[in-house]
Amino acid sequence: QVQLVESGGGLVQAGGSLRLSCAASGRTFSNYAGGWFRQAPGKGREFIAAISRNYGTTYYADSVKGRFTISRDNAKSTVYLQMNSLKTEDTAVYFCAAGSIPVPAAFSSWGQGTQVTVSS
Repeated sequence: QVQLVESGGGLVQAGGSLRLSCAASGRTFSNYAGGWFRQAPGKGREFIAAISRNYGTTYYADSVKGRFTISRDNAKSTVYLQMNSLKTEDTAVYFCAAGSIPVPAAFSSWGQGTQVTVSS
């Protein structure tokens, strides 16, 4: 499996922006679809965004569509999540994931998570 490490989380005011990064190692990252999920306190893990391995086709949850952008740089084995117009309800631990296809149920490798806190 591929190993994943997230970075870029932190504290930001509502309306602000953050960019999360997910560095992959261990396998050829271009062979994997990439994804981002989040888990807020007391809630289950929620799918946020995914990107295909070849053509960069992207998919988003309705809750973040138009505000978040997923991208990838296969040369750097990294997936990014640009988060704009952040809301307090975006506060959560954010996890990146890798899988064979960009479908939530297909993601099988996970990072350790990075905390994002949005203050009002």
